[in-house]
Amino acid sequence: MYKNSATILLGAALIYLMTACSPAKNITYLQDIQPGVSMMVQNAKKIKLEPGDQLRVIIHSRDGEIMKIFNLTNGSNERGVNHASYTVDDRGYIDMPVLGQIKVLGLTREEAANEIKYRLLASRMVKDPIVTIEYGEMGYSVLGEVRSPGRKSINRDKITLLEGIASAGDLTIEGRRDNILVLREENGMQTPYRVNLLETESLYSSPVYYLQQNDVIYVEPNEKKVNQSTVNGSTFLTPGFWMSTASFVISLVLLLTK
Repeated sequence: MYKNSATILLGAALIYLMTACSPAKNITYLQDIQPGVSMMVQNAKKIKLEPGDQLRVIIHSRDGEIMKIFNLTNGSNERGVNHASYTVDDRGYIDMPVLGQIKVLGLTREEAANEIKYRLLASRMVKDPIVTIEYGEMGYSVLGEVRSPGRKSINRDKITLLEGIASAGDLTIEGRRDNILVLREENGMQTPYRVNLLETESLYSSPVYYLQQNDVIYVEPNEKKVNQSTVNGSTFLTPGFWMSTASFVISLVLLLTK
């Protein structure tokens, strides 16, 4: 009887230890993706300009004096001319020399450049303008269980959620991949979105598949990390705890089988 009880106890202890120490399954992204099978994603959404955005407007022309009027600078550095930024005001306008106020609210970077080019041609001050716009102090934030949290700069028109996470050095092993939180300001309200990176459909169909300026990505810690943040949890999950438990079980088995 003692031997049977000891065998059952030992088997249960071993199963428990193996389960507790087994690798987590919720690590691999897009676990259900099928090679060679195309899937629909959200329509590509380019970043559209909003109040508070900062833009560097660069105008090229054969007339160097005209260029000096429009190209605001903050001096030069080792990379060349440091162009100053125009800030989109609360009404969605930027205020440029000579041209005055130009509405850029809701426009993409390319559309805003075309609007400025049209205004230049209409003024007849410049016959051959080439207008380019660069993003100034615009970005999104990545917080929580990532390797390099912080605010990340926007330098192109389309950025996916996976690219945003990659810019923060990817998730740590303690980060939850099945419940990514993205906070987005929309019409004066902050809207939360949840994305499961383990499931392809959850990511590709999400409204936040493409990031916007001022989005906040938050990665929650997994259960193991949460447990480690408490005294009891930390003790429960340490290697020393499992070694002590295994030693106790073996000693108990030896005692009962004598």
